[in-house]
Amino acid sequence: MKIYTKTGDKGQTSLIGGTRVPKHHIRIETYGTVDELNSYIGLIMCQQIAVHYQQILKEIQDRLFTIGASLASDPERSKMKIPDLGDNDIALLEKEMDEMNEALPELKHFILPGGSTVVSYCHLARCVCRRAERSAVHLAEQSFVDSNITIYLNRLSDYLFVLGRKLNADGGTPENVWKPRM
Repeated sequence: MKIYTKTGDKGQTSLIGGTRVPKHHIRIETYGTVDELNSYIGLIMCQQIAVHYQQILKEIQDRLFTIGASLASDPERSKMKIPDLGDNDIALLEKEMDEMNEALPELKHFILPGGSTVVSYCHLARCVCRRAERSAVHLAEQSFVDSNITIYLNRLSDYLFVLGRKLNADGGTPENVWKPRM
């Protein structure tokens, strides 16, 4: 099987269900941003971090594929069974954040991105996640989007922020606190 189909050469692509839409369609932009996010998660995952975080990130990558499949489906025409994104997936992110926060100092200042390379990757992923969330909210104003998708993306951006803080702490790197000029 060839990887190229040539069916998109004129700026159109197919959703699951067969509907053809322009490649700049908000639905395509949304799941493309989720795919970009998934690539950043993979970049974080292959750094020198604890196996536990790698396992959680692998789980997140799986959920992002589920989100991508849901977003790539025409809600009016697709009969294909798509994996579910459940409340338990959101609860896992919350549980992980709560556990990391127990080991972190109270957040009293805004944190500037950085500290180490892996933490910078966390911040890049967090920003892409926020863009994916904004895009999903925009799409939901026009078409059906499972509400758990926007909730999950919201929690995931928070998770990536907390993970960055925790990885800085684990590495003995001080947080890059924002001290505004007055």
